[in-house]
Amino acid sequence: WRMFKTTRESSIDLGWGWGAGTDGFHYCPIYKRSPDMTKSLMTKSEQLLRIDDHDFTMRPAFGGPPIPVGVDVQVESLDTISEVDMDFTMTLYLRHYWKDERLSFPSTNNQSMTFDSRLVKKIWVPDMFFVHSKRSFIHDTTTDNVMLRVYPDGNVLYSLRVTVTAMCNMDLSRFPLDTQTCSLEIESYAYTDDDLMLYWKKGNESLNTDDRISLSQFLIQKFHTTTKLAFYSSTGWYNRLYIHFTLRRHIFFFLLQTYFPATLMVMLSWVSFWIDRRAVPARVPLGITTVLTMSTIITGVNASMPRVSYIKAVDIYLWVSFVFVFLSVIEYAAVNYLSTVQERKERKLRERLPCTCGIGNPDEMMIDPQITGYGSTDVNITGNYGLPENGGRQERILAQVALNDPQITGQVKASRGYVNIWIDTHAIDKYSRVVFPGAYILFNIIYWSIYL
Repeated sequence: WRMFKTTRESSIDLGWGWGAGTDGFHYCPIYKRSPDMTKSLMTKSEQLLRIDDHDFTMRPAFGGPPIPVGVDVQVESLDTISEVDMDFTMTLYLRHYWKDERLSFPSTNNQSMTFDSRLVKKIWVPDMFFVHSKRSFIHDTTTDNVMLRVYPDGNVLYSLRVTVTAMCNMDLSRFPLDTQTCSLEIESYAYTDDDLMLYWKKGNESLNTDDRISLSQFLIQKFHTTTKLAFYSSTGWYNRLYIHFTLRRHIFFFLLQTYFPATLMVMLSWVSFWIDRRAVPARVPLGITTVLTMSTIITGVNASMPRVSYIKAVDIYLWVSFVFVFLSVIEYAAVNYLSTVQERKERKLRERLPCTCGIGNPDEMMIDPQITGYGSTDVNITGNYGLPENGGRQERILAQVALNDPQITGQVKASRGYVNIWIDTHAIDKYSRVVFPGAYILFNIIYWSIYL
């Protein structure tokens, strides 16, 4: 008996044949290789679909009515929304449905056949593209994420997994209290509406989303679909499908990072109204610090935003807050200037008054109620004519004494205006303690009522 060797990879069938031996020919079993069923089935599939019998460079029913192509989309993720680049990135399953009678095949159980991307290159498929897209690609891990399913009657399902980055025109005039609506647009590149009729297969139900989709800065309010016609002057009309999604921005992050710090800086600038006006080293650095801090906040916000030519809501709040901080510095400059002017006028008034050495006892005259109109307890007896701590009351008394003396009335009459020119610089700070907070509270009420 002679055995014929076969390879491991081949399946073995036992047969019978004649083998030569030393004593003549004998009838012996023969092991023979069975055919590769995988290759034969692949060949049969292509033959069953008659791939080589048709010209698939032409659309189905060429020369006839436009071929209907239904579309549905499964949104897998909404990855990023960029205000600087004004775009968004989305990963989705894009599925096409159409009928190509050239791919129909006989079947006893009406079972479909599923193929990968290798057969897609041999038949006609819709040439969809994303309008206004910047980047897009079909996923290829571990293989091309493409599926083709053919039914016996010629109906075809073509599905692919795509990530696309598309443009989104944003109106940032209400930023960060804004709501944005972005759109992903799908269209045939070559076939006009005379050749291809693109439509949503199940209307709004053609768009499905994953419930776990979430964004750090936005709340996804809704998805919906529409269909329109797009016109190109050189090629004609095309069916275009739209996927619209509405996003509302989360405000809490910006409250913590922008609005609260700005409000605290404005409130910190009001502290200077309670500091003595003579404490220049205390009030000036406080005002400068708040101004510089507000400038830093404004710069940080604008660094992460596109350079738009209109004013945003956050700009209004920050710049009004900056103006309040700046005005608090100007307020102290006004107080300091008026105090200096007042001291100069008081100094001139003292120089115009006669020397008190001719008066028997100036202190007694100053505390005489008949002369001054004040009681002894109202007078701060100091022994000099400088500005006392309680705001210059002694100067008023001396001026009154001088005016009551008939010998010097004529000397002071020419400068009578100096007697009544006293300005209480403390009053500016007192008014500022009320006016600044009140105006800022009013601004906040108007601002939040408009933008919320």
